[in-house]
Amino acid sequence: MKAAAITGPGEARVLEQSRPSAHGDLVVVQILIAPMCTEFKHRRSGPPETTLGHEAAGIVVDAGTSSLVRNGDRVAVMPHYGCGRCWLCTAGDYMYCENPRDVLAETGQDYGTATYAQYVLKPDWLLAPIPDDISLQHGALACCGLGPSFTAMERMQVDALDTVLVSGCGPVGLGAIVHGAVRGARVLAIETHPFRAELARKLGAEQVFDPRDADVVEQIRAATRDGRGVDAAVETSGAPGASRTLALSTRRRGQISFVAWGADVDLPPLVPTGLDIHGCWHWNHLTSAPAMWETIRKAGPLLDTMVTDVMDLDEVSAAMDLQDTGNCGKIFLLPHGDSEHL
Repeated sequence: MKAAAITGPGEARVLEQSRPSAHGDLVVVQILIAPMCTEFKHRRSGPPETTLGHEAAGIVVDAGTSSLVRNGDRVAVMPHYGCGRCWLCTAGDYMYCENPRDVLAETGQDYGTATYAQYVLKPDWLLAPIPDDISLQHGALACCGLGPSFTAMERMQVDALDTVLVSGCGPVGLGAIVHGAVRGARVLAIETHPFRAELARKLGAEQVFDPRDADVVEQIRAATRDGRGVDAAVETSGAPGASRTLALSTRRRGQISFVAWGADVDLPPLVPTGLDIHGCWHWNHLTSAPAMWETIRKAGPLLDTMVTDVMDLDEVSAAMDLQDTGNCGKIFLLPHGDSEHL
């Protein structure tokens, strides 16, 4: 099968790799959509890497002995490989599993855990069936496009009475804006890149602030009721100083969710502000699937706006070039081209 790899600094190519086979609870999914995430950053430094991608949507083609999925099922492929037995996995918080499975070692196969590829090997319980009334394109956003910020919004219980601030308007931040819009909240955003700032406005951000402005905190507070600050904030940028800007822009007894991996979190003293702080990695598909699918239904055309580019897997290098410019939202790779199932 075809699979993408980083072959050197600034180089990404499509190579031939072994197609995986089902084994026990491990089933094979034909990947029809591979949403792109942060792998393009690895290409810049260029250590060779053959396992690219951690999110996908497609069709089960080899269910093996699984009792949870069948051949032909349309599924969203969740990231990572939780053990499935620990207290975190059984609660659905598999992202935090401390003993993830090495499924290739288990099965004796040499490839099959990447999603910038035509097929992937995955535990059946880490596949989220996509409802019939939801397109595969929209279902693919149930991974990193909407997943981390879904948890952030759920934990902060953002609703139509809230003003929510999103820091960073890359694909994850754009997903947070979509969530805020769907929940009826008033959404503000922070972004430096003109293309992404404009895309944020199209998705529902009322105002977009430039964090390089010396008075950005004052600007944000001035946009809130009585200047008291936003009710909730989501940090997706990982930029130095972003955490402190959010804390200073959030009202007393407000909430902040950190989704980004990056710079150390720098916060002012929390006791006098009473802030609630959340660390959010991904979403719990075992307990929250109905709420996620309903969010996707309500988001509708916003998701089509969020996905700015769709390219064949063979164009992975050009897609990463585009990500490097920042002139994009979420990008989809099509490992099998324009399949009849899309």
